[in-house]
Amino acid sequence: MDSILLEDNPHWDILDAYRAYIPRQKLSLALVFMNAKEVIAILGARRVGKSSLARLIIHSLLSTTNPKNIFFINLEKPSFIPYKNDATYLDTIFENYLKIAQPDMDQRIYLFLDEVQIFSNWEVFVKSRYENSNIKFIVTGSNSSLLSSSYATMLTGRVLKLTLDSFNFSEFLTYKTIPHATRMELARNKIAIKRSVDEYLKWGGYYSVFSNENETLKKEYLKNIAEDIILKDIVPRYSIKNSAAIRDLFYYIVSNATSTINYASLGKKLSMDPKTVKEYVDYFEDNFLIRRISRHHTKLTAVINSPKKVYLSDNGFLNLGISPDRNQGAMLENAACNHWREKEITYLLENKECDFYANGKLYQISYTIINEKTRKREVDALKFFMEELNLNEGYLITYDTHETLTLGDKTIHIECIEEFLLS
Repeated sequence: MDSILLEDNPHWDILDAYRAYIPRQKLSLALVFMNAKEVIAILGARRVGKSSLARLIIHSLLSTTNPKNIFFINLEKPSFIPYKNDATYLDTIFENYLKIAQPDMDQRIYLFLDEVQIFSNWEVFVKSRYENSNIKFIVTGSNSSLLSSSYATMLTGRVLKLTLDSFNFSEFLTYKTIPHATRMELARNKIAIKRSVDEYLKWGGYYSVFSNENETLKKEYLKNIAEDIILKDIVPRYSIKNSAAIRDLFYYIVSNATSTINYASLGKKLSMDPKTVKEYVDYFEDNFLIRRISRHHTKLTAVINSPKKVYLSDNGFLNLGISPDRNQGAMLENAACNHWREKEITYLLENKECDFYANGKLYQISYTIINEKTRKREVDALKFFMEELNLNEGYLITYDTHETLTLGDKTIHIECIEEFLLS
């Protein structure tokens, strides 16, 4: 085990081991959380960068902390798999850490448990050490229900949650070293930013994808990410026997992203029970593959029972559909939905339809409004719901149009997608 511990903790010997890691915006919030006693839970899909964020936290800690007092362990190591049903093995790992690293026991120990859901009842280990020692726990997990098990109740009130997604557009530009923080930088780099938005809309924000130039490899990486989540996380966790069926369901949803989902209709098309279809879709959302949004209504029961529109957690997954180039509007709308990753959003549907109601504002998404009929349809829909909700402003997000429309006492701001994504 010693070699595994040394492999996962190069900072014990090399203080700048993580200097080259790409900065993430959630780091500042994570560092604020580090000042509290509570357990930090970093949640997000596979390969969005949870482990890298943990390494960035460690890099920040090293300026004031004894390196040996920082312990990181990836629990997905093959050597640990035989013990995944025995939470007491986490004590064995920790005791081995104490022997090999010999940290200063008079100082706080920072314990990073990566992909902690691998171990059943991991909460028992954390709770016992949390109460009786000066340990700051940081755990990462690949499903949003990480803290919803019966055992997790023992950590109630002791956890600060932080959700990490694939790179947003601002982080993507930072990776590409394109300055964009001020109006002057936006103006100077207008062409580079527009080229980047094209790339981002098509390939999304997974580092392993956008850091590779070969399009065949990009698609293969995206397929591997999606199927790893389905076959390595969802299938074993929920004891699903027909892995081919759940995989087919995901690819069907990909091909119909940004539209409403009907479980009965899907069940008929895929020869599956509608209840099973809904369960599988729940698993997709719980494991950060998709997001469903409800129809806006003043009554909570109506919101809950409304048809749901489904979006993909990353635009790159659109490439896995039957016709990946079918609709540029779908790329724009899916990217817009992901702009509010942690916000409550709904759509509106009455006589007309409006794509998003978010933060008390209305947003309509249309790739282009060059066609006068399209322009009128989108503007009329916004105006209709602005009157319904007694709002004076609305937003129409397009690929490349920027203007302001004044319609009596109503104002519609037409923005290009990069303005919106950087707002």
